[in-house]
Amino acid sequence: MTPQLFRLLMNMNKGISTKLLKMFCVLLTAISCSFTVHLSNAADVIDDEGTVVHLVKPAARIISLAPSLTEIIYAAGAGERLVGAVEYSDYPEEAKALPIIGRFDLLDLERILELQPDLIVAWKTGNPKASINRLRELGLTVYIAEPKSLASIPSHIERLSILAATESLAQKSTVAFKLKLDSLQKEFSSKTPVDTFYQVWNTPLITAGGIELINDIINLCGGNNIFSDIQLVAPKVSEEAVLVRNPMAIIASGMDIERPEWLDDWKRWPSIDAVKKNNLFFVPPELLQRHTPRALDGAEQMCRHIDTARSLLKN
Repeated sequence: MTPQLFRLLMNMNKGISTKLLKMFCVLLTAISCSFTVHLSNAADVIDDEGTVVHLVKPAARIISLAPSLTEIIYAAGAGERLVGAVEYSDYPEEAKALPIIGRFDLLDLERILELQPDLIVAWKTGNPKASINRLRELGLTVYIAEPKSLASIPSHIERLSILAATESLAQKSTVAFKLKLDSLQKEFSSKTPVDTFYQVWNTPLITAGGIELINDIINLCGGNNIFSDIQLVAPKVSEEAVLVRNPMAIIASGMDIERPEWLDDWKRWPSIDAVKKNNLFFVPPELLQRHTPRALDGAEQMCRHIDTARSLLKN
């Protein structure tokens, strides 16, 4: 209680006993402190839709609607608050035990409601918009994420840690990420550019456009994404287009941790520089196609591959 308020109360009614007035002041101070604590537990962050996400107290029951977001929540120190996640939320290991609430593109709204979340972390371009709108209509708080660059990953870790009041736990993740990102930038980003083709899949032939995390990683490595001019997510391209743009390195992902057999199909085109120099590389998709701290592990592998191709440029 402020001295001004105390003096005001003392002058209000001199008929009130000093003991009673002091009791009233103690009560009022307690209420004031309680209100201050309540405000200090409240959290506001702005999500990737530009919406202010407000919680009156830290999130205690969180649901993740994308495997990459599940990883980010763990990195934010809030993994123990997760009560549900979508299929393929398999990292870290403890995420495999979470209740499943559907696929990222097919959510089980009834199951989500049963789990009584106080925060839902959603993927803007991956989750059905109608389902997200319905969850909001039902009074649930939704944080929308759309990480498109390496720099956006620690930003989401920080924002989600604010909502869960786990900032001290998240700091270790964000500091380590930023240090490693800075190290890779210093080592690779200013080196001689290498024309690079990143292949997501073979039938249809899918690559990475200029507005994706993969493009950001190629740039980090001092590469030049030959399809960066396509402002689409996972655009389809033709073999002829790849031949014309003639990459010096071809890097593929596939569906799992094994090198896809179709990567060697490019050997049918010996005129491509990448084939001439045997620069056909593989990086596991979960290290490059998930917007998580592990993306830097994938980035380091990609940078090494591009550097191998770079060393052969003059040969």
